Amino acid sequence: MRLTYLQRSVQLPPTSCFVFGPRGTGKTTWLRNSVPDATWVNLLDPSTFTMMSANPGRLREIVMASAAGTTVVVDEVQREPRLLDVVHQLISDSIDRRFILTGSSARSLRRKGTNLLGGRAVEVRMHPFLARELADVFDLEQALHTGMIPTIVSSPTPAEQMRAYAHMYIHEEVHQVRLTRNVGAFSRFLEAISFSQGSVLNMNNVAEECEVPRSTVVNYLGILEDLLLAFTLPVFRKKTQRRLTTHPKFYFFDAGVYRAFRPVGPLNKPEEIDGIVLESLVIQHLRAWCDYTHARHELFYWRTADQVEVDAVVYGHDGLWAFEVKNTQTIRNADASGLRSFKREYPIATCAVIYRGQHHLVRDGIRWIPADLFLRSLTPNTPMVQV
Repeated sequence: MRLTYLQRSVQLPPTSCFVFGPRGTGKTTWLRNSVPDATWVNLLDPSTFTMMSANPGRLREIVMASAAGTTVVVDEVQREPRLLDVVHQLISDSIDRRFILTGSSARSLRRKGTNLLGGRAVEVRMHPFLARELADVFDLEQALHTGMIPTIVSSPTPAEQMRAYAHMYIHEEVHQVRLTRNVGAFSRFLEAISFSQGSVLNMNNVAEECEVPRSTVVNYLGILEDLLLAFTLPVFRKKTQRRLTTHPKFYFFDAGVYRAFRPVGPLNKPEEIDGIVLESLVIQHLRAWCDYTHARHELFYWRTADQVEVDAVVYGHDGLWAFEVKNTQTIRNADASGLRSFKREYPIATCAVIYRGQHHLVRDGIRWIPADLFLRSLTPNTPMVQV
């Protein structure tokens, strides 16, 4: 699918900032269109990377040669973290420049004790496309198979491109950068952890499946989080009266990435995988909505000790919402049982089942919203449920 440039929902602050997001989510394309007159330092360019690695002070020379008021973009700054010390000094010297620093991991920079500019630059997170960004181009069935990563969506062969994307992360980001020495074990881990998508994470079970120590699984999970390939969803615990589980749920950041790593065979039920993919697509949209909306909101899930569960809870300045995702066209009261329990615990919550049916309705105070309609209507800085 060939796309012209699409307006993204993420907004660029007027001050210096970090822009973090996984590879392929469109950071560079977005910035090229948002700040077309910026001075660029692209660390993916071999000659630029070599020059900056040999002498990070060269960045000061480039900045001082630019006009006052110029925006300076340092692309993929994690490749040479010492440049952050130079930027920090330039900001401290009150140089009249705005700095935009992109990267594929904030967490890995913090792990290394890297200077993140002493809090002088805000952080912006970049996500895969939202359905509303694609507008009429959005195709729910396609999104459920190959995800919403811009480089995949715009490819004429998205399925093949997704396999290449997954291969790139294993062999370029993990192997070449030497995040782990045992690529074979890490590949087995990716397959094993894919069975945890949308589930409460049990490190011992994953370790047993991979035939590696639990500590190795913890390290591998840290690599996925460092690369922004995956995240964990905590339990919503605000003012609760019930005993809740304590373990987080696991997700790859994009539904297509999950499909790429999830093994498929005759013992796998397609409807089981399809249900997890739909939930993953909704979760990644909610996560982007939280990050792109100005007022602070956070994403959780809810599960009691007796295993009553709600797939997603959004809590923040503008309200409290709870969502259950069902890959079914049938409206069944049993599918809303978790939401009814949540509603009794939190009467102010707006509760909705996102399902594959065609009709938007309200039953017993709970909304039933078609998945396609919900995803297309989800707009940052507007009420969560407005259809």
